[in-house]
Formats: sequence, structure tokens, C-alpha cells
Amino acid sequence: QVQLVESGGGLVQPGGSLRLSCAASGFTFSSYAMNWVRQAPGKGLEWVSDINSGGGSTYYAGSVKGRFTISRDNAKNTLYLQMNSLKPEDTAVYYCNAYDYNTNYWGQGTQVTVSS
Repeated sequence: QVQLVESGGGLVQPGGSLRLSCAASGFTFSSYAMNWVRQAPGKGLEWVSDINSGGGSTYYAGSVKGRFTISRDNAKNTLYLQMNSLKPEDTAVYYCNAYDYNTNYWGQGTQVTVSS
């Protein structure tokens, strides 16, 4: 059974940091590219960051570039998102996604709230 389980969300003050994790099971994690996508209250899905299957190539949305870092540990079947200098507009549910040319797996999401 395929599972992607996000964790690490919570309430943080502006300027603070969080690290999200996405634990994968039930498929060959190292064969899939991964990304983080978020959904703010009342808004649609927004792509945040991508990483290729080997971890050597990463991509970021302009709104998070320089503040967020995506990484993966294929030995631990885990994806990460280090989020620094958080802003209120980063408040959203964050989802991890595993994909290849014909498959998409999604996690259930973790809430991140940035507020003073």
C-alpha cells in the first residue's frame, strides 16, 4: 500500500523556521521525482519546490527561493522541506507528491501557520 505521510507542520512566528518531512512507503521512492505543493486558505494549489529522483536537481517557486530548501534521503525513503524566514503568506496546507510519467501519489498534508 502506497503511503506518503507528512509531518513537521505547526504554528510559528514570522521569521521562524520549520522542517517538514514526508515519509514514503509502498513504492520505490528512489525512482520517483518528488515535490511539495501547498494550498492556502481559500486558494488553489501552488507548486513550491521539486527535486529529481537522485536529489541532484532542485527547483523552487520564486516566492520561496532563497528561504526554502528541498532535500531527500533515499536510504530513509524521506523527503524534506526546510523552511526559513517564514512569512504569514506561507500559511497553507503543505502536501508532498511523488510522480513519474504516469503515476502520482499524494500525502494527506500538514498545516503550517505563520502568525504572531
